[in-house]
Amino acid sequence: MDIQNVAVIGAGQMGTGIAQVFAQSKFHTQLSDVSPEALVKGMGVIEANLNRLHQKGKISREDVGETLRYIHPVLEMSEIGRAELVIEAATEDEKVKRDIFKSLTPHLSKDAILASNTSSISITRLASATDRPEQFLGVHFMNPVPVMQLVELIRGIATDEIAFLKVQDVVAKIGKIATVSEDYPAFIVNRVLIPMINEAVYALFEGVGSVISIDTSMKLGANHPMGPFELADFIGLDTCLSIMMVLNDGLHDSKYRPCPLLQKYVDAGWLGRKTGRGFYDYRHGDPTPTR
Repeated sequence: MDIQNVAVIGAGQMGTGIAQVFAQSKFHTQLSDVSPEALVKGMGVIEANLNRLHQKGKISREDVGETLRYIHPVLEMSEIGRAELVIEAATEDEKVKRDIFKSLTPHLSKDAILASNTSSISITRLASATDRPEQFLGVHFMNPVPVMQLVELIRGIATDEIAFLKVQDVVAKIGKIATVSEDYPAFIVNRVLIPMINEAVYALFEGVGSVISIDTSMKLGANHPMGPFELADFIGLDTCLSIMMVLNDGLHDSKYRPCPLLQKYVDAGWLGRKTGRGFYDYRHGDPTPTR
């Protein structure tokens, strides 16, 4: 049977984006979070995103209202029992994710498929926290979800083919392009991307170039749309550090050692755009380098 009912766990930046794209494709979508404030804020973000699309002439006013009607905010996990696909989009912390899955599985039908939007953590390990590792896989959306076309699909060691094909079909129905990655630390995109950012931080740390020089060099010399520091601030420096630690711990190779300067920024709470300061300071108009 085709998947028609989807639940997204976590009303942060990724969760709201995932819920939006499913609702725009007319999937009945539940958006769940333990925080009422996060749910209200998340629904506000989705409405604002849709209104911007309307103002740009990409969707009609009727489309805005219809999409919002397809999204149902819920606080209790017990309310998402009808979902045929549940996508966890909580913070990039393995313990948090495992605890969510342990709390979630008693409320689901036996046929429901579980997925994690993790950007780096082992799908096989996460699946072991559930009662259905055969119906568990990684579904890694890129940020910002409504804009980015790619979704990485990752099988755990136990993922069966039927569950995988069902999710692959859903990804196509929401207008995304799927690539398939094996279950190794950070998968494909972040296995390549985050060490590049980490190396840029080392170049800054060692005095090879300034924030502006390194960003400009990569934009004009490698044709990247954003420099590595601009991109790190957009992703969140805590997320970049977390992924580097997953790579370092999982692959036991010194080339994945997080740069001490990246650790220092995180320790300072300078996490990028979401806190107003990272490699750039965003608090007073145009971004300016913090070093």
